[in-house]
Amino acid sequence: MANVKKKLCVKPEWCKGCGICVAFCPKQTLKLVKQKITIADPDSCIACGMCEMRCPDYAIWLEKEAE
Repeated sequence: MANVKKKLCVKPEWCKGCGICVAFCPKQTLKLVKQKITIADPDSCIACGMCEMRCPDYAIWLEKEAE
């Protein structure tokens, strides 16, 4: 099976600024700006899914990239 490339997506309007995703990100890819999640360093994301798994508001997720 080929590796599936995934892209980190966020929906800031769903984010309540709890910071859980930031705390669990092993690569410090995310940060809160004005109490909303932003992708600070997209190239550092390893698509581990820790943020998606922990977000109580479904404001961040991994999506398959088009080939």
